[in-house]
Amino acid sequence: MAMSPENEHPVKAFGWAARDTTGHLSPFKFSRSSTEGNIFSSIYIDFPFHMAIGENDVTFKVLYCGICPSDLHSMVTEIGTKVTKFKVGDKVGVGCMVGSCRSCPNCKDDLENYCPKILSYGAKYNDGTTDWGVTTTTYGGYSDIMVSDKHFVIKIPDNLPLDGGAPLLCAGITVYNPLKYYGLNKAGMHLGIVGLGGLGHVAIMFPKAVGLKVTVISTSPNKKKVAMDHLGVNAFMLAMGTMDGIIDTVSAVHALLPFINLLKNNGKLVMVGAPEKLLELLAFPLLMEMIDFATKKNVVADIELIHMDYVNTAMEHLSKADIKY
Repeated sequence: MAMSPENEHPVKAFGWAARDTTGHLSPFKFSRSSTEGNIFSSIYIDFPFHMAIGENDVTFKVLYCGICPSDLHSMVTEIGTKVTKFKVGDKVGVGCMVGSCRSCPNCKDDLENYCPKILSYGAKYNDGTTDWGVTTTTYGGYSDIMVSDKHFVIKIPDNLPLDGGAPLLCAGITVYNPLKYYGLNKAGMHLGIVGLGGLGHVAIMFPKAVGLKVTVISTSPNKKKVAMDHLGVNAFMLAMGTMDGIIDTVSAVHALLPFINLLKNNGKLVMVGAPEKLLELLAFPLLMEMIDFATKKNVVADIELIHMDYVNTAMEHLSKADIKY
């Protein structure tokens, strides 16, 4: 018989959970195992406790977390015997990843975000069991305590506010990564940000910090004042073919072609939102863009020009791969 969440493991925890499809949160008593993480919420409860943890584990009390399934700032209360980079009392952060298989090529290259066995909220551990012989469930961060492997915990500098810094562990890395990976962080570039929400407003701050020109692309005119006055964007209007890159943060289904038309040749459109349905992208406008580019840069195919009465011979050569290009 399967154990109840409260009795799965010896370490008792208290939090808030959604028990049905309504999404309504209510008090929830459960138990946590070692290395069981998962990030979801913010609860601060000030009391001493002790947990039996693994040698590579970090136990922490939840202080702040974004209302998003991935952001958390917390304080270390206990460390495993092999944990050296943290001490009790340190301020730490954990993102939506609390574990991975640690053995696949991606994990070995420090690319755990591409691991097919990432542990997240509502997930099971990759080996499926714990020291107590039962399945380990990641219950989330709407809780008083959490545990994570030290590999997925980061120390928070003292001069970074925990409350305003907590969302950076999800929204921050989501938009910072494409800026750095695709080279869209160089001074003098022009960057477009689609959407001015949780992701979008943070996506503005990073490029502005290094001197980029930023244009917000939004369907909400009432956000113009906030974008211009509070976030300091350069423009709220759209201009064709002027942007080096666009970070699309919108999770609703939306058209992509208008954004592509805003890009310079070889500009980059990076999507970090998560629409529930497939997005359509018409190929013909891209073809026209390609033709314009080829004309401008004198790009033509390398050909062998033949007369029509030679076509059958040419087909024979084609079938034998006896041709150039």
